[in-house]
Amino acid sequence: MTGYRISRLGLQGDGVAEGPVFIPLTLPGEEVEAEVIDGRARDVKIITPSDRRVAAPCPHFRSCGGCQLQHADDDFVAAWKTDVVRNALKAHGTETVLRPVVTSPAGTRRRAGFAARRTKKGAMAGFHGRASDTIIEIPGCLLLEPDVLAGRAVAEALALVGASRKTALSVMVTGAENGLDVAVSHGKPLDGPLRQQLAAICESMKLARLTWEDEVVAMREPPVHSIGAAQVSPPPGAFLQATLHGQQVLTDAVLEVTAGARRVIDLFAGCGTFSLPLAAHAEVHAVEGEAAMLASLDAGWRHAKGLKTITTEARDLFRRPLMPDELRKTGAVVLDPPRAGAEAQIAELIKSDVTKIAYVSCNPVTFARDAAVLVGAGWSADWVQVVDQFRWSSHVELVGSFTAPHMQG
Repeated sequence: MTGYRISRLGLQGDGVAEGPVFIPLTLPGEEVEAEVIDGRARDVKIITPSDRRVAAPCPHFRSCGGCQLQHADDDFVAAWKTDVVRNALKAHGTETVLRPVVTSPAGTRRRAGFAARRTKKGAMAGFHGRASDTIIEIPGCLLLEPDVLAGRAVAEALALVGASRKTALSVMVTGAENGLDVAVSHGKPLDGPLRQQLAAICESMKLARLTWEDEVVAMREPPVHSIGAAQVSPPPGAFLQATLHGQQVLTDAVLEVTAGARRVIDLFAGCGTFSLPLAAHAEVHAVEGEAAMLASLDAGWRHAKGLKTITTEARDLFRRPLMPDELRKTGAVVLDPPRAGAEAQIAELIKSDVTKIAYVSCNPVTFARDAAVLVGAGWSADWVQVVDQFRWSSHVELVGSFTAPHMQG
């Protein structure tokens, strides 16, 4: 065993000691002893604990790989996530106002990925253990909505009929307003008997929809989510914000940035997380690479009342970003790209006459890279709202507000 002093937390939430050596479940300032192999620590013993250390609220915290930061108090986690964003921006020479973190309450996560395996006595389902393929049963996860946590029993039932003895099922459970939306991968090939068994599980467990390897095998009714004034039924596997609370915080920030714009372009629009609330006040053009998600957005808009016009366009924005002439007469743009960011689109936006940008990001590193391009072109980085809807994890989300050079002063 070797002694170490933790100097800081890395981006994955692990403590970092000189070396660097990554030591999970530790905090800055702590003196620890550990056995280290290939830069990773095991058998960690805390010699001098931090005064920010708290007792983890979940009894499974040390074994489960779902959370990284239950051992730190809430104020520390909020400050650390703010610093992650600040340091990412600082690395590119960008400064802005960082608003206080808004954190989603416990028990509000509306989706979870369970691993489920057949056993000699039946089946088991849970989450993968910390840095391992071992499945840890978590009967009382503090993060999940109760209905989503109940999806663990669904995963076990599916494993009994559809898992091989060699491979664990991956069971993604999303809570909709009218039941669970369940998508399964790594299962047995579909045949007649398996289809019948899966349909029976969907009915007996009152699932809204059951998808097996991208094929909808049973559906009692399309899963429904309220987005703004619309009801949307996303395609299987579609991206949704992790909590309704976090979605509302992000939406409020986007609406603040775009206030007053008569026409808004929503890039990487998904199923309409921002397009539909925006349409209460502005005409919206929604652009997204996945046509099925746009179809869900469009159907939700057509059945809603009181919304302004939403047009849609299926387009790969990484390969074909909107050009300046396509951005003309647009008051504001919303960007919500994947973790890779929006480098190609930013390069065109700085040539356009767009006045405001609301940039929603799940990756502070690529956000900071793109923000630096905007600032370098004269745009003002007005503020950043940090949002923590992945409580007790190292994940950080945010909304940044940017104003064009010709609108300043």
